[in-house]
Amino acid sequence: MTTPDPRSGTPGSASMGERLARATLSRAVEPGDEHAGRWLHRYGATGFLDRLLDTTPASRDTTPAPRAPRKDGDADPFPGTGPKRVASWRLRAAAADPTRDLATIHDLGGRFLVPGDTEWPRQLDDLADARPLGLWVRGPADLRTWALRSVALVGARACTPYGAHTAADLATGLAGQGWVVVSGAAYGIDGAAHRGALAAGGATVAVLACGVDTPYPRGHDQLIRRVAEQGLVVGELPPESHPTPSRFILRNRVIAALTRGTVVIEARHRSGSLVTARAATRLGRHLMGVPGPVTSALSAGVHELLRGDAALVTDADEIIELVGDMGQLAPARRGPVLPRDLLAPAAAHILEAIPARGPTPTPATVIARRAGTTPDDTLAKLYELHSLGFVERHGEGWQLTNTTTPASNARRGGT
Repeated sequence: MTTPDPRSGTPGSASMGERLARATLSRAVEPGDEHAGRWLHRYGATGFLDRLLDTTPASRDTTPAPRAPRKDGDADPFPGTGPKRVASWRLRAAAADPTRDLATIHDLGGRFLVPGDTEWPRQLDDLADARPLGLWVRGPADLRTWALRSVALVGARACTPYGAHTAADLATGLAGQGWVVVSGAAYGIDGAAHRGALAAGGATVAVLACGVDTPYPRGHDQLIRRVAEQGLVVGELPPESHPTPSRFILRNRVIAALTRGTVVIEARHRSGSLVTARAATRLGRHLMGVPGPVTSALSAGVHELLRGDAALVTDADEIIELVGDMGQLAPARRGPVLPRDLLAPAAAHILEAIPARGPTPTPATVIARRAGTTPDDTLAKLYELHSLGFVERHGEGWQLTNTTTPASNARRGGT
């Protein structure tokens, strides 16, 4: 296992001391812990870790970040934070081996991103004290660049065939127009979204609730490997970390913050996908939902979102209209243009006055009376309609050429 030099760094990146401190804290602190986030903001990563370990910066081979000086006699550096929480932080921090964790991610061809790195997605800063301490990343792409043009597709694990098909179709459409699909690599909607993007040769990001070297769920091992090769696999937790229910929930805030908008495809009333939706709303991101059958419990949560602030979308063009640049409008939706649609209003009015069915042709005078026009005007329009193939003359009467044609059928309200 290759060990990175703790004194080294790359241009435009955070110092190695900051990186080591944050790698240690990623083992000590659970994702989204706002208590830790407040102390991190106050003391900086190395200062926060120093106070946890009760050491002085000089005793550690790191380059400390600037921080507020510790006051003499300050017995409790974390006032307002429960002693059990602080004790847990200290226990985990003391047991952490950040050099080993950084070497592990390095051997996987990955990296550990922290604030200050050029690749750090700055929209994560919108999470304030709940911002990730850092992100463990596998894959060849630049996360910051991809996140600038990304959309989250989320939904139920136990989805319907309709939901899986819709997720894959949306992902394929987005990928085909150069958008990055972000999801959580879970069964159901997440997996379908990743597969749709991969099948289109597009970009996709999987945000895990465990270590990026520990694919979960196990049944998606090959899928996550493909994402790591063609896209990016991202997580807040260091290598070998296992998922827990709370980590899945907290992972969703990262999905919402990374992307320009979140699309919920299928979700029950208590679905974890609604956590992502609520986070997107709090962060000022676009929130969208795909409607489903009103009888389906798997669409009940989505329909509730659509009754609120979520926008209804049905394809990739409608998603891009919301999250894309100005002028990227979805094409107008309309039915087919029928021959009758091209008639002038006066001619269409005469056509409507001709009975659709009748034992004998209808005289022009009767048609004129039904249309409320003069016989001369009516006759002129009837000959116009005759030349266009809509009517035919039989003696002194007129009738539709064929009552089963699309034009006449549409006149009678058919399809």
